[in-house]
Amino acid sequence: AAAGLGYVGGYVINTYKSYDNFLQDKYALLPAVIILCVAVVMFVIGLIGCCATFRESRVGLGLFLAIILVIFIAEVSAFVLGFVYREKVKTADVQGTMHAVFEKYDGKNPESVVVDYLQEQLHCCGVKNYSDWTTTGWFNSTRNNSVPLSCCRQGVRNCTGSLDQPLEL
Repeated sequence: AAAGLGYVGGYVINTYKSYDNFLQDKYALLPAVIILCVAVVMFVIGLIGCCATFRESRVGLGLFLAIILVIFIAEVSAFVLGFVYREKVKTADVQGTMHAVFEKYDGKNPESVVVDYLQEQLHCCGVKNYSDWTTTGWFNSTRNNSVPLSCCRQGVRNCTGSLDQPLEL
């Protein structure tokens, strides 16, 4: 169980690193950190429980039960925090931050690399759709009526990102 929780917590934190420019609220990682802490404690407590069982110690087993109950309460807390922040991530907090990052897009800076990575990994274009690009400084400065090439559908050859061909985006 500790290994499974450790994997889940590590996976969430590792995934978060790819999208941290879009999430301003650093407490969004709190549930994953709690899960990792619980995994470490569960591993140690599991070893203690095995020793207490092997020795058939009533005090050791009672302590083991109390510690398991504390861990269960921590897991419930992590679930509740995850549920609360899940709703917050879906709201305008992320959209507002994403619009700000898209506004900084110039094709070369670190924000641009993150935007391109996000669009390629999630197979999307813009915050809601490709028309979001028409309000950015990059779109107005290029004056070529196109979006970044990271908006192109996978498998489409010779995609130029032109808004005249929205089926390629």
